[in-house]
Amino acid sequence: MSQAELQDSVWHNGRRYRKGYTTGSCATAAAKVAALMVLRQQIIHQVSIVTPSGVALNLNVEQPLIEGQQATAAIRKDGGDDVDATHGMLIFARVTLEASHQQILLRGGEGVGTVTRKGIGLAVGSAAINRTPRQTIEAAVREVIGPLRGAVVEIFAPEGGERARKTYNGRLGILGGISIIGTTGIVTPMSEESWKRSLALELEMKRAAGLDKVILVPGNHGERFVREQLGLEGQWVVTMSNFVGYMLQETVRLGFRHVLLVGHPGKLIKVAAGIFHTHSHIADGRMETLIAHLALMGAPYQLLRQIERCDTTEAALELIAEQGWQAVYPRIAQRICQRVQEMLRFSSHPPVCDAILFSFDQQILGCNRPLNQIQEAMR
Repeated sequence: MSQAELQDSVWHNGRRYRKGYTTGSCATAAAKVAALMVLRQQIIHQVSIVTPSGVALNLNVEQPLIEGQQATAAIRKDGGDDVDATHGMLIFARVTLEASHQQILLRGGEGVGTVTRKGIGLAVGSAAINRTPRQTIEAAVREVIGPLRGAVVEIFAPEGGERARKTYNGRLGILGGISIIGTTGIVTPMSEESWKRSLALELEMKRAAGLDKVILVPGNHGERFVREQLGLEGQWVVTMSNFVGYMLQETVRLGFRHVLLVGHPGKLIKVAAGIFHTHSHIADGRMETLIAHLALMGAPYQLLRQIERCDTTEAALELIAEQGWQAVYPRIAQRICQRVQEMLRFSSHPPVCDAILFSFDQQILGCNRPLNQIQEAMR
């Protein structure tokens, strides 16, 4: 087996699983090659990009077309052995050079969903192209056309409307098509057990390096928040994904002295309800937990009913901010720590637990004790 095949695979129970790439990587590659074709006025059949996680992809181009100062190209989505609703479909980009401005304007076309509700970090009425893909698409096109040209980039997916019916987009208020997503650019297929084990291995390595404090985050956004907003070193951070309880148990097994949970309320609020596996297919209870804590604080009944009707935690957060009930977040952070202590109550040496909640725009919402005390304890 070649080195390239090894790098493109993960192993579980002696079986090799092939990695894939996200719709965001497809859109980025399609936009890059379309921009190249416009400038060169030449059809191109293969394009290379580097994903946000640093993985280089060499992708085949389908249906390339040049029409004057406009070009269109498609990349076929490949989920590897983690097949989902978008696997095998074509993600297109149409790039039109503009002499009237120097901006790169990104739009969603046929088959790309439209955001119709607040709460997912994108403006209502905008295309469902998430933040990381937006950045990678714009950066790839800018690299090709240089700083002085402008362009309009349209991402579209003719099969998107049909495929979206097999996703949760409708429940999130994303209508008419798929989402262009992906924070790393790579799809890594794993069974749950092998995934959990790979996360625990990182804990083991940090403990072996002499660290006795750790910051557990659900994913990439938490890691960025720790680095940029808390001013703490990345060496303390380990991703826990949805496996909060498992990773906490591992910190006990390995003898960590202090654990800091950092995340968006959309994930961590479940821990305040005693839910230690935070994937939606296991349990939810986000709105019910928010409502319970707000009610105990004396929040008005009208606010509680409004939150009950929210589809996303972010939408509920906006209502809470509008009506001035942000004091609920330190309360929830304290409850998270209480729940952790209860879960680990039979441990002879449980770690100290702190919790920090932050919003999609990287602002601190609340923590279980003063922030400066947590920061000092982690240094």
